[in-house]
Order: sequence, then structure tokens, then C-alpha cells
Amino acid sequence: MKLTHFVSNLIVAVTLGLATTPAWSNHGLSMFGNPKYPPGFQHFDYVNTNAPQGGTLALSVMVSNSSFDKFNPYSLKGRPAPGVTDLVFETLTVLSLDEPNTQYGLLAKSIELATDNRSVRFVLHPQIRFSDGQKLTALDVLNAFKVLTSKKASPRFRTYFAEISTVKVIDELTVEFQFTRPGRDLAFVAGSLPVFSPKWGSLKGIPSFEQLSFEPPIGTGPYVLDRYRQGDHVTYRKNPDYWAKDVPVRKGMFNFDKVVYKLYKDRDTQVAGIRAREYNFFAETQMRYWCCQYIGKHFDSGEIAKEVVPHANPPSMNGWVMNLRREKFQDVRVRKALVYLLDFEWINDKIFDSEFKRVTSYFTGTPLAAEGLPDKAELALLEPWRQLLEPAVFGPVFELPKTKGPETYRDNLREATRLLREAGWTYKNGKLLNQKGEPFVIEIAGTRNQSPFMDPIYRNLTKAGIVVEKSLSDAATQRKRMSEFDYDISSVALRDARNPGPELWRNFNGADANRKGSENLTGVNSPAIDDLLQKLLNAESFTEQQVAAKALDRVLIHGHYFWPWRYLTNHYLIHNRNLTRPAQLPTHYGANEWVISTWWWQENDSQTTRLNTAAR
Repeated sequence: MKLTHFVSNLIVAVTLGLATTPAWSNHGLSMFGNPKYPPGFQHFDYVNTNAPQGGTLALSVMVSNSSFDKFNPYSLKGRPAPGVTDLVFETLTVLSLDEPNTQYGLLAKSIELATDNRSVRFVLHPQIRFSDGQKLTALDVLNAFKVLTSKKASPRFRTYFAEISTVKVIDELTVEFQFTRPGRDLAFVAGSLPVFSPKWGSLKGIPSFEQLSFEPPIGTGPYVLDRYRQGDHVTYRKNPDYWAKDVPVRKGMFNFDKVVYKLYKDRDTQVAGIRAREYNFFAETQMRYWCCQYIGKHFDSGEIAKEVVPHANPPSMNGWVMNLRREKFQDVRVRKALVYLLDFEWINDKIFDSEFKRVTSYFTGTPLAAEGLPDKAELALLEPWRQLLEPAVFGPVFELPKTKGPETYRDNLREATRLLREAGWTYKNGKLLNQKGEPFVIEIAGTRNQSPFMDPIYRNLTKAGIVVEKSLSDAATQRKRMSEFDYDISSVALRDARNPGPELWRNFNGADANRKGSENLTGVNSPAIDDLLQKLLNAESFTEQQVAAKALDRVLIHGHYFWPWRYLTNHYLIHNRNLTRPAQLPTHYGANEWVISTWWWQENDSQTTRLNTAAR
């Protein structure tokens, strides 16, 4: 794709001149309130600007087919190489890691938000260069937007950017995004646009963007592709000419010479890999490994350290999604009954050493989560849809069943059976049958690497008379089935987001219910949900956002589209002792993004120097 294809857009944009609506311009934009960091700030508080440069950070990835087949993370088909999105490509803005929801300019030097919230302009840094040395301009931003919202890219990008009506090039370094509605949140959506060179693949004669596979990507990020071997590893090396090393949102960051991702076929091999020092950092999320597997001489000597650090990340809704496109799941009583059959307390106690907490809301642990009875403001949003909503929505918010006093699992099983009977399913001779005498069969889709906690879940389903069929496949087949909505129930974690509106829109808007490849995995198609999602997106204050979120939360919770699962409030880290971090912790951060962006290699002795060399 060539820049000349977009010359006409540039001409049109220039003739339009300046925006008619006044704009508010700044270095950063907070969803509500003011940014923590003032204009002219030098760096984020959670970095060390004097960190040594060098060394290798070696990470691990566990994938069922133990491979990747492309470096293009934006096309629909195939599995992209780990790390390419975060290391090679950059976006117009970035979120700080110590604020709930504030974006600062990265590719953009300044953000100019129109006072009516219907458009935003980004003025680019003039020194930005792609990894091939070419200057990045506003025309490249337009190109990236056009490609990502075309059929050449995954449809999830078209959904995500759907409320951007027009992108205009104002001049060489200024680009304007116009929105279909007024919304402060849309400036964040626009700011998250990744930008890549239109020359990517052109030297090898790749005719179309979606056909890019192993052609080295051309981005503006701190790292470039170094080498790779499918099924084994991919290595990125620091770009010595990285344009943003002195930009405030990058200062003191990306201190490693190389970042390596090693690939493993299963969890046991992956765990054995860090014990053998095949890689040097891992964030554990499975407590059965944390409690008992990270032992041995390297842990005893302190060469490998274990560390627990807190975070304030809002947990995403995760668990098992039920596919409403299947007739048996269209009755809310059936979906609610299945929720009663999940014994979270027993699994958490016996398998997870009680380290997990239960996801109870689509906004768990935040002020946006619904509580108790709906208040007057929530009722004002819910009342117009009363005829379409479950009556329970207007009562106390649903509390997940427990099995630690006074309730027991037998009580929950009895309630599940009652709900199933009301929905037309009768327990006979050990099986649940409908009026036609057909059994209730659930196919549980997943990959072949199933965790042991699934066995008690299967047993509880069979106690209710449900026939469980395990459909285990390789990762590629599973992804294809999910994109085509060919499943009954599947384990899913929704994307976590500090500003949840755009992400939840992707997951629950009715227009995407039957569009294959979309992220509406439940298949829900409700004008009430669509309306509440829009009100959440359109909120102009935290109070408005809170009311809309609580109302939406009630509707989604009482819809019982998920078996809610679990979350952690700490990061559980295993790392080589020479990997060193800043003293000040961020608050809203992923473990891998934190170590990649802010840690460094600090040599302690000759032995660990050899370990670092081996990791390369």
C-alpha cells in the first residue's frame, strides 16, 4: 500500500482548514479530572532514569501448537509472534501505569480535544522515524486507520474504531479524528491507534496487507525483529536509533538490549524451564504451581527469586461464556442454574490455596460495580426497558451462590434442579431430559491442555443430569471455532480496560451478535444493553459513568451470560536475581509490560553474568 493512494484525502483535509469547534490542547488527557503529570514533566515516577542499559530479558510463552505463523498482529488469520505488538509498534498515546485512566502523547506531541467532544487532533513529534529510517507523517496515521478498518484487518478493529467517522490529514504532522457522537472516551479510542509503515512488505512484493506473514514489520517501537525459529523462540533487539528515548513517556524505559520469548508446549515444561534458567522472568497465575513447584538449588541459593507485588488492576469478567445462539441457552433459568453448579469455594481452597477472589461483577472491585437495590438514578435508566428486562434486575443485585455456610453445595444443586425444571428439563434416570426426551448435552470447548480444576466442574454438571462432552482441539482449530461461534460453552476472559465502555461495546453490542469474527461471543442482542452501553460511552462525568455502569452491570449480571470465575490482587513473580526493578511500584499494570518497560539488568557476580549470556 503506497502513500500516494491517500493524496486525495490530504488535499480534501487541507481545503477544509481549521476545525470550527474550539479545541482544548494539552500533553495529556484524563477521562475525568486532570492528569497527574503536568506539562513539561520529565518522566513517570515509577521509572529509574539512571537504569543501566544492556542485558537480555528472557520471557516464556505457552501455546498449544508451540508456534506462530506471522508477524502481522492485525490480520484475522494465523497466530502472531509474541511481543510484536508491544515492542515493535506504537500508538498515538499511552496510558500511565499509576493513574486509573489518563493518556499522554507518545507519537503525538499534543492532544487537541474539541470542546464539544466530537473530534480530537493529534500533533505528531517531528523527529519520529520508522525502523527503516523513514519519517512518520500524518498521512501514515491515516493509512493505518484505513487499513485497520478495512476487510484486510481483523473485524475487531472495525468494531473498535466504528465510532470514528472520519480521519483527516490537516498538515504533515497534524491529524484529526471526527466522531459519530460526542464522547470524551473516543479521544482515548483514537489515541490507541497503532501506526505502521505503508512500506511494510512492499520490498518483497506482498500485494496486500492481510498476506503479510514473516516479512519483518516496520514500526516506530523501541525494538526490531532480530531472529526467530518457529516453535522455539523469537528475539527482538533494541533499535539503537529509537526516536523516543528522551521523550518523557519513554525516558528511563526499555533498558534491555534484547527481549526473547521462548515457546513451550505445556505448563509443566514451561515451569521446568525457569527452574533450569532457560528464561529469567515469569509471572505465575496458577497457585498450584506457585505453592509447590518453584523449588530447587537455584531458589535455595537466591539465584532465582520469588516475589509478590500488589496491583490495583480492575479484574475483567472471566469464566465460561454460554453461547445464546444455541437454543438450550436462550432460557435465562438454564443459564442461572449452571451458575449454581460451580463450586468456587471448594476449588479455590483445595486447588488454589485460597489465593483467588471471585469475580462478582463486570466491574469487580471498582466504584462502578452494582450493589444492593438500584437507586433513583439507575432506575431512571432501567425503567424505559422494564418490559425487556428480567424482573430481578429491579431488585437486589444477584449474589453468587456459596458453599461455605450457611449454604451447601446440596442447596445449590437443589436450586439448579428447580430452575432447570421450570425451564422444561426433567431429571430422569440420571439424565436431564426435555419434553421430547432429548438429553441436555453440553460440549465444553477447549485446547488439549486442560487444567485439573475442570474435573470437579464436570462432575458437578453430571450430578444435575447434564451430559458433558469434552471437545479438545489444537489452538488453531479452537480459534476458528470461536470466531465462527461454533461452541456451547468455552473459557473466556474479556479484555480488561481502565475505561470499560469501548471494550464492553465490542463484547455485547447487538449489531455484532451474528457477525463472525466479532467479540460478541455470547450472541446477546438486546436494545436495552445497547442503550446502556451508549450511556456509559457518552458519560461526561464520573457520576454519569458510575450510574450507567451500575445499571448496565445489573442487566448483565442478571442475564447470566457467564459462569464468573476468579482474579488475583497481586503479581506472583519468579525472576533471576540480576533483574532489578524501580523502588516505586505503579498501580495499574501488567507484569510483563512492567518488566519489559521499567526493569533493568544489574550484574551481581560472574555466575549470573553467565546465566544472562545463556538466556540470549
